[in-house]
Amino acid sequence: MQTAPPGVLDDEALAFAEKVFDFARDGNTRGLAPLLQAGLPANLRNHKGDSLLMLASYHGHLETSTLLLKHGADPDLANDRGQTPLAGVVFKGERALIDALILGGADVNFRPPGGKTALMFAAMFNQRDIFNQLLGAGADTRATDDEGKTALDLARAMGATDVVALLQPNG
Repeated sequence: MQTAPPGVLDDEALAFAEKVFDFARDGNTRGLAPLLQAGLPANLRNHKGDSLLMLASYHGHLETSTLLLKHGADPDLANDRGQTPLAGVVFKGERALIDALILGGADVNFRPPGGKTALMFAAMFNQRDIFNQLLGAGADTRATDDEGKTALDLARAMGATDVVALLQPNG
């Protein structure tokens, strides 16, 4: 059997990694739990920078996401596109996962370099109920992105009339 050069994963290691990421993406809590208990890093990331928590939460798997948080997964760990698990679940409209991530330590006002806050995503996609949920969790409507735009600016730019009305009820 040929050994892979240092720093390069062999076929067996690649297959194992793919299986682990599939467990997160598919919500296979039972498959992931013993691996985490055996020491698998909860912040393991794929080639796109997506963490196990990003994959589990983005695909709507509350139980798997909660397991990962209990094992120390960083809820503010952004992927290569500057997206956090919280921003991902806001985009998908997963209200229970929003609560779980915040309870698990996600900073409702966190904005990775080059990224946006979760509230900004809720504003852009006219997610009125989620916008209110984030406000209730302490989200700051005055936070800005790298271009100095607030949630209101982004909502206006995207034609998100419900959120604009929330922020400017008199016009």
